[in-house]
Amino acid sequence: MYYEIRSDISKHEAKQTMKKIIIVLAFTWLMSACATTKKSSNKSKKGGATVSLDMDSLIAANLVNKKIVQEPYQAAADKIFDLVHTKLNVRFDYKKRYMYGEAAITLKSHFYPHNQLLLDAKGMDILGITINGAALKYTYDSLQLQIELDKKYKKDENFTLTIRYVAKPDELPDPAGSAAITSDKGLYFINPDGTDPEKPTQIWTQGETEAASCWFPTIDKPNQKTTEEIYITVPAKYTTLSNGTLMSSKANADGTRTDYWKQDLPHAPYLFMMAIGEFAVYKDTWRDKEVAYYVEKKYAPYARNIFGNAPEMIEFFSSKITGVAYPWDKFSNIIVRDYVSGAMENTGAVIYMDALQQTSREQLDNDYETIIAHELFHHWFGDLVTCESWSNLSLNESFANYSEYLWLEYKYGREQADYENIAATAGYMRDAQNKKKKLIRFNYSNKEEMFDGHSYNKGGRILHMLRTELGDDAFYGGLNVYLTKNKFKSAEVHDLRLAFEEVSGRDLNWFFNQWYFEAGHPVLSYNYGYDEVTREATVEVTQKQMSAGDIAFRLPLAVDVYTDGKAQRHEIVVSNEVELFRFPCASMPDFINADARKTTLCKKNENKTIEQFIKQYQQAPLYNDRYEALQGIADKVDNNKDVNKVFYTALIDKHYSLRKNAIEKINLDDPNITLAAYPIIERIAINDTKSTLRAAAIKKLKDNNADAYESLFFQSLNDSSYVVVAAALKAINKINKTKGATQARNLFKEDNAGLAAAIMQLLAEPETVAVSDFAYFDTWANKNAGFVKMSILNQYVNYTIKTKDATIIDKAIATLDKGWNSNDVFWMNGSYSSGLDKIKKYCKDALLLDKAATIDAIIAKHKAKN
Repeated sequence: MYYEIRSDISKHEAKQTMKKIIIVLAFTWLMSACATTKKSSNKSKKGGATVSLDMDSLIAANLVNKKIVQEPYQAAADKIFDLVHTKLNVRFDYKKRYMYGEAAITLKSHFYPHNQLLLDAKGMDILGITINGAALKYTYDSLQLQIELDKKYKKDENFTLTIRYVAKPDELPDPAGSAAITSDKGLYFINPDGTDPEKPTQIWTQGETEAASCWFPTIDKPNQKTTEEIYITVPAKYTTLSNGTLMSSKANADGTRTDYWKQDLPHAPYLFMMAIGEFAVYKDTWRDKEVAYYVEKKYAPYARNIFGNAPEMIEFFSSKITGVAYPWDKFSNIIVRDYVSGAMENTGAVIYMDALQQTSREQLDNDYETIIAHELFHHWFGDLVTCESWSNLSLNESFANYSEYLWLEYKYGREQADYENIAATAGYMRDAQNKKKKLIRFNYSNKEEMFDGHSYNKGGRILHMLRTELGDDAFYGGLNVYLTKNKFKSAEVHDLRLAFEEVSGRDLNWFFNQWYFEAGHPVLSYNYGYDEVTREATVEVTQKQMSAGDIAFRLPLAVDVYTDGKAQRHEIVVSNEVELFRFPCASMPDFINADARKTTLCKKNENKTIEQFIKQYQQAPLYNDRYEALQGIADKVDNNKDVNKVFYTALIDKHYSLRKNAIEKINLDDPNITLAAYPIIERIAINDTKSTLRAAAIKKLKDNNADAYESLFFQSLNDSSYVVVAAALKAINKINKTKGATQARNLFKEDNAGLAAAIMQLLAEPETVAVSDFAYFDTWANKNAGFVKMSILNQYVNYTIKTKDATIIDKAIATLDKGWNSNDVFWMNGSYSSGLDKIKKYCKDALLLDKAATIDAIIAKHKAKN
């Protein structure tokens, strides 16, 4: 999935820590004075394997302004007791936003005898704790329950205690969360009083990382696993969903219904879930298991379109990738409102954000298929085998991330998979700019920090490299051994390494040490040459990442030397800061393609000429080859006629992303290609199968020769794609703002947030703003619009200010206050706040001081609340 651990230490621990720091600093100083390498380490040979002592693993310490900055070491949770079974019985007070619960928790001592039990239970009222009907003593600090058991329990001696409690998620402190998971209160009431006509009434949960203990007492750690039962009592009109199988559904005399769900296979507490609301359910099958899709009733006709590839995905991951049949009772998928993340892999019952809830027409522009693959693959990597600590999160998330590549490669071909791979790499590189981090890291301040572009994107790329290194059979065989040996258990990254070593017979410490336990990535410079005396092509490889503490990576690479359109492949291993490789070559090569497999995670610089990049585009076989060539050409020279010819050629590239790249980069002022290029771009605007390309072509025509294509733009207003309609509308508006405004108002009937944002942008311009359009603007400002909502609110505020109408300003202030108050989506609060700030500034400038004072009071109210 996409998301406070104490850092205080005792005086004794502090003294021991300082001793370690002094030793480390002294050791580092000594080694830096003597060694010739950039990184200090002790190495020894044992059984043929290289053992490295990384001093960073002793303690995370940096010198900043002569002060030591330390992040605490985060060990896996000690297992004092083991969860065995959890039985819950819950009902709800929608008005108070309370959940009344009873938990019967079966546990056993893990090894040593104990008579005190510590459970996580956040923000609850504890009404009583009993064992065999006898009351137990306990203390509670609002986060954890310390329970005095009736006796000392020995290893494997099961006992069951019952806890009656009230969960009050909305009375918890301001949600902490993270960039990935924006709230951590565990249990969510959506529009419980039904006052918002734009939202259904729903209840749903979100457990990762350790928020399950906001709605039931448990040992809320990823290295715990338990079977589960849950009885959910709700008004009879609502549908429920939870883990496992629906065993019974009983009508009650008070108009409620109690659904009984049971899961016989153990899983981690953070994977417990329930969702309640009015849903349409479409049922599919995989082998003999149910595959179900829960959507709001108006989206019932589209449920199969949204989730329909799920059975094929299950079969693919079961038989072709893991060799382990999907292990859980069912695979259900449910879309909810105001979800606090993208999606969550709750065992057998995945929750998704409402962006996935789309009509068939909307699906033409936004495909969330890879999210479904991601959450499904978690059912092996995360649910079946779970990371033993958040430090090992990559064991969950990198596999789910890489599953997206695997599915795309299987279903749509390697070119589409490689396209997505480049985007994922770029995501990691952006994250790497912020902080230097190891993939498996035990030193961090907050577990939520682990949910980042390293655990996801970098981890996925590392798996891709490992697959390339081992070959498909050994890679998939290693996955099978890892899953089989560790099923229904927790694991750490060494378990993964050992599985791959068992299958391949190879020592992989070198690979795991540099990619999992070291930070960063190689920054490579390739300098190509030709030695006419020895008739050898040369490649000088420099690793430029070298700075204090960096390592030189060991990189197995393929190098293709192209002569007369044919490639000769050479296998090399780069392992030093600078290395020169020579290859026999009878004549000067056309170009050299280093890392020809294009799987190495790195930043790369090459001294290729424009001509060599052009030949690479024309001759090299992979999507990445053509992508890198076009990027290299664009970075070299602007308006070079040969460069422009390549972009002209790329207008008909077989992959849509490169056609789009060509549309954006081609210079239509070039007389050598203008006459030939315009008809191709026009055909793309009308006929290309990809809506994003049709929209890109319309934008290109708008920016270069709009008047000549007015009829095409009007024709495109009838396109099946909302993205294309929005592009056409903007093009018409450029030609004539009156016509643009007229067409925009003709589209008010369309119910699509992306198109609405484009319409609002156009009608918020000074030349077109009209008080009569307020109802449209206000409707969308109050409407669920997913990720587009920020853009919509921005245009709503711009429009409000430009109308200069006092009545509209009052209404807009009220709408923004209402939206902020509803926590419509948690990350939206900044948009409501900044919108009110903009209106306040206008009101002050316009001397509407009473309205400015109203806004100040609203902002102060929300800040006090949050």
